[in-house]
Amino acid sequence: MVETSPTPQPPLRIGTRRSNLAMAQAEGIRDSLQKIVPDRSYEIEALRTLGDRDQLTALYSFGAKSLWTTELEEKLTSGELDVIVHCLKDMPTKLPDTCELAAIPPRDDPRDALIVKAGLPYTSLKSLPEGAVVGTSSVRRSAQLRRLYPHLRFANLRGNVETRLAKVDDPDSEYTCMVMSAAGLERVGLKHRISQYLGSRDGGILHAVGQGALGLEIRKGDRKMQELLGQLADQKSTLACLAERSLMRTLEGGCSVPIGVETEWMPSGDLRMNAIVVSLDGTRSVEDSITSRVEVVDEADALGEELAGRLVKAGAGKILNDINANRPPKD
Repeated sequence: MVETSPTPQPPLRIGTRRSNLAMAQAEGIRDSLQKIVPDRSYEIEALRTLGDRDQLTALYSFGAKSLWTTELEEKLTSGELDVIVHCLKDMPTKLPDTCELAAIPPRDDPRDALIVKAGLPYTSLKSLPEGAVVGTSSVRRSAQLRRLYPHLRFANLRGNVETRLAKVDDPDSEYTCMVMSAAGLERVGLKHRISQYLGSRDGGILHAVGQGALGLEIRKGDRKMQELLGQLADQKSTLACLAERSLMRTLEGGCSVPIGVETEWMPSGDLRMNAIVVSLDGTRSVEDSITSRVEVVDEADALGEELAGRLVKAGAGKILNDINANRPPKD
């Protein structure tokens, strides 16, 4: 009797954006999966999304966050991909009905970082001179920095990590420095360029919802992928990030709205969340914090909703409504 060898599994297809950072993140997930299922093959497919193709429009003008995710989600839904590796901060808090968030692996440093133009002597935000130009496309960053450092100026800066760094380092450019995710710099081997880490205890600004974490998105109901990717999940990172996403979803904010957040696990085991909403010019802000026992997803969601409610009651809703009412129309 002739023994038939089992049919080999098809390659597991991983989708991501086409940048060095996105590829590094996808390769990290692939390597982790290879340790779990070493006899399976893996393929990475990189796409240029709308947010990658349009490098000139300020993020504020786009409105919603789906500019980083839509094309990849279409391929996921059609079966051309099995999982998408996202920066969690780029994922809308409401996913398409056909998709779901399968896992959040251990989170890297969620803080922002200051990178000073090569050759300049400044080492912190406080040391920057009057009129120094900060490159950033994030209204969350610029609004918080305007509030704390009104003597600084801001200029739009788009592109992948290396492109932004080259623009800042160009001796002829107007930029004195830029602000971006510390985790993004670290993942592409540029940690040495960080001049200052920016958190509530140092630079004074709160990071983006989900910053420093990856989100693994799959087709809704794909139990095999859910089970496999669940082995990469980190419970504390997941609960903290889901609480942050619940806050943003309740406030109905996207990446173009100045909502900053910071979560921290306390020695007691409770989760503490601090959040701020700032007007674009930095003159108005509402900030609050909350600490609660969070052990399951429902408790994480409830924490985010409660803090969002407090912020709205204190005036955050008015700030966000004014921002959306004054948003420039899209062509």
